[in-house]
Amino acid sequence: MAKLLLVAPTCNGEDVGEAWVAFQWARRLGERHDVTLLTYHKKGATPAAQQLSNVKIVEWSEPPVLGRAERLNSILKPGYIPFYYRARRWIRQALTDGMRFDIVHQPVPVAMRYPSPAANLGLPLVIGPVGGGLNTPPGFVGEDGSSPWYTRLRNLDRHRLRWDPLLRGTYGSADCVLGIARYVEEQLSAVPVRRFEVMSETGIDVMPPPIVKSGQSGPVRLLYAGRLIRTKGARDIINAMALLRDLPVELAIVGDGPDRGACEALIASLGLSERVSLLGWRPKDELPGFYRQADVFVFPSYREPGGNVALEAMSFSLPLVVVDRGGPGSATSDLCAIKLGISTPDALAVDIADAVRRLVVSPALRVRMGAASYAHATQTALWSSKLDRMDSIYADLMNNGRVRS
Repeated sequence: MAKLLLVAPTCNGEDVGEAWVAFQWARRLGERHDVTLLTYHKKGATPAAQQLSNVKIVEWSEPPVLGRAERLNSILKPGYIPFYYRARRWIRQALTDGMRFDIVHQPVPVAMRYPSPAANLGLPLVIGPVGGGLNTPPGFVGEDGSSPWYTRLRNLDRHRLRWDPLLRGTYGSADCVLGIARYVEEQLSAVPVRRFEVMSETGIDVMPPPIVKSGQSGPVRLLYAGRLIRTKGARDIINAMALLRDLPVELAIVGDGPDRGACEALIASLGLSERVSLLGWRPKDELPGFYRQADVFVFPSYREPGGNVALEAMSFSLPLVVVDRGGPGSATSDLCAIKLGISTPDALAVDIADAVRRLVVSPALRVRMGAASYAHATQTALWSSKLDRMDSIYADLMNNGRVRS
């Protein structure tokens, strides 16, 4: 058991996104290690101290955010600056007072644009899993008119990793950087990273029972689940459906977002209302039902940082169609997913249609790939396996003699 200092500016098991991700790490690491958590308390939320009985909590009140611009706040995180200085002062004072920590681990923010308050303080430091910073492929640059202007601020990340001394100091001094996919190592190529490991930011507690869909009749049911923003490719699946009119195929789209209007207009213009269903946002506990009903998971996101959606689909024994880029390309294998190249929207729609056609005409291929998906998720996505890997990484760092007593 290690004395672990966990740094997470947001941590809430009742929330979504990074707050939920950080909570999963804190709760599970607290079951294996002596954990102290540095975090914010968001006004109106249940304090972390009331949610994590097995973790010591140091909690500060989060400063007010910028009105209702939730997506802007999630990208810029203006509250991170005061958190950084508060946490750094706390760590320094704790070390002065004789407190001992074997490891510092900062799992969030996931984006690689925030320096760690624990950098260069003499403690072994693990950063991540981190990711993001993928550029839009050249053939799609003119497509993203539905996203708010501030999402383009992400394009500054690569430049900051080259020139920002605080950010470079964080990743250059970290003893281990966890990346949510293989591309993250390339994103960090401007920084001399000591050790890099691939690990998704969250995981699966228990695998659902395997599903075998041999001998079923009726149309083949495609599923897309995710936010409706241009980069995630829902429009491209709809365009592909127009190329599959000769086959018994239906598409369910679960999710909402700024690209919904464009998707609705496209469905109407292509005359696909009978075969494509826009189901809107659904609670997380309803998603397993959609996965169980589906025959193929289609997720052609071309700027997807992580592979969690793909891993979730694989846990329900689904063959996948994904773009071989970013998280989904890294999280899947050729045995369980048809991976597509990326060039232009027209080419992507054709490639999606060709991949779906292969799966529709061959039920045996769907069954074989579905079984491979389940096996792959079992090997790579379970929290128990992830935590075993973390324990090994922690032990390596502690044995390297950098522990401050």
